[in-house]
Amino acid sequence: MRASQFFIATQKEAPSDAELISHKLMVRAGLIKKLGSGLYSWMPLGLRVLRKVENIVRDEMNKAGALELLMPAVQPKELWEETGRWAVFGPQMLKIQDRHERDFCFGPTHEEVITDIARKEISSYKQLPLNFYQIQTKFRDEIRPRFGVMRAREFLMKDAYSFHTSVDCLVNTYNTMHTAYSNVFTRLGLKFRAVKADSGAIGGDGSQEFHVLADSGEDALAYCEHSDYAANVELAEAIATGSRAAATESMREVDTPKQTTCEDVAKLLGVPVSKTVKSVALVVDGVFTLALLRGDHQLNEVKFGKVEGVKEFRLATEEEIRANLNCPPGFIGPVGVNANVRVVADRTVALMSDFVCGANKPKLHLAGVNFGRDLPEPAIVADIRNVVEGDASPDGKGTLSLCRGIEVGHIFQLRTKYSEAMQATYLDENGQTQVMEMGCYGIGVSRIVGAAIEQGNDDKGIIFPLSMAPFSVVICPIGLDKSDAVKHAAFDLYTQLQQAGVDVLLDDRGERPGVMFAESDLMGIPHRVVIGDRGLAEGKVEYKGRTDAEAQNLQVTDCVAFLRDKLV
Repeated sequence: MRASQFFIATQKEAPSDAELISHKLMVRAGLIKKLGSGLYSWMPLGLRVLRKVENIVRDEMNKAGALELLMPAVQPKELWEETGRWAVFGPQMLKIQDRHERDFCFGPTHEEVITDIARKEISSYKQLPLNFYQIQTKFRDEIRPRFGVMRAREFLMKDAYSFHTSVDCLVNTYNTMHTAYSNVFTRLGLKFRAVKADSGAIGGDGSQEFHVLADSGEDALAYCEHSDYAANVELAEAIATGSRAAATESMREVDTPKQTTCEDVAKLLGVPVSKTVKSVALVVDGVFTLALLRGDHQLNEVKFGKVEGVKEFRLATEEEIRANLNCPPGFIGPVGVNANVRVVADRTVALMSDFVCGANKPKLHLAGVNFGRDLPEPAIVADIRNVVEGDASPDGKGTLSLCRGIEVGHIFQLRTKYSEAMQATYLDENGQTQVMEMGCYGIGVSRIVGAAIEQGNDDKGIIFPLSMAPFSVVICPIGLDKSDAVKHAAFDLYTQLQQAGVDVLLDDRGERPGVMFAESDLMGIPHRVVIGDRGLAEGKVEYKGRTDAEAQNLQVTDCVAFLRDKLV
């Protein structure tokens, strides 16, 4: 591609509303243009990147045996009512009406549509398993669209749905998709991790997320460096090791006139924060509840929501705390509470002895507190906290480390949630009606572009992996319009690279070297060749990789072979 025939629209300044570096750089490099809140046009340069991602995703899905189709973006209300999700999906769903006042939505996902296809088209076990996928625009009405394409309202997604006669068959396809996803992100040149995850609104049983690792990632991930264990912190199991030590202190009140946090109380008493217990006041299914956590741990709401018997919960108000404990927040604890107060203790707390907690009296805490002696053993003990760095790995193969990631893929074992609700059945080998098992597999195609930039950037701009870059090589001729030798060498190299199948950009706009270099770095082009009269006089051109500290000289005759080796 010749730059004079392309559309390059770089900007010196990032938009004022851009927070993430990917948002800033995608606008500055001219990859996207904002149309409205959470709505972006993909400009020619950005579309080249997007299509490269899309092509790799499509190639790996085809290799995995999935069949591509394309479903309508607009979906009728009736389908969503069959699964009950019309009412519960939430305000993210954009609901619309046609001229006949019939209700539709702009599809945020396609479980209902694909299940409708399956129940109409699949009748026999001989047709299964099947795995359908599409690459299509989705719309989710984010309450606060931000971060550019990372949380846009309209985005490009690959979603696949598989149908099976048995759980074992489903698991086989699930594992195939796991491999396909790993291949996608490996081919894209991204550092990533697959982690155990919560199924959320999609539902189902087994679930894994694929995260591009980046310091700006929204999700905290826990992993073990000595094994394959990895999980979203929302789901990572917190192991409590050892046994409870015997009591060595008597319970006593201690004055804490201004200390309302575990950190401040620990500092006043000269003890580690890990010797304190904090009580998080909740209302669980209408019952006032204290969730007990070690002072340096945090409540994991996803885990708490999975405690047996818990359906709904929220933080208690100050009025509710005073009504149940006769004490202001900041001094509450589990000692001496009445029988109407439910106590749920984290596993770690259940093993503690001689701990410090609130006294349920203003300006007072209790020290030397022990279960069984000073208060009853907790009625419910569960894993309700976030893991922390150094926790034992659940697989017993070391300790956990934490990092941050950007979710770009998610695979689910849906089982029969949708097929049962929509009566997607088939006849088995005995002529008996059976409900299909289902799987669901999503990749955020447009989100991958933003995630890749979050992972790869510097003060000059984007650092794209080769497989995603809009162009692999840029040729920057100096004095193109003033030197026949430069023009001839530039166009000759351009033609040779094109014939070799290299995705090359010839910057023939006649710009100054500084402008050409700055723009190619901003756009993330991995390889740059500079051609000038001085170098040509010695039969040489200058090469510099996007992340190289220094440029190097190459013989003109060796340039094509050198670049081809770099692009393998």
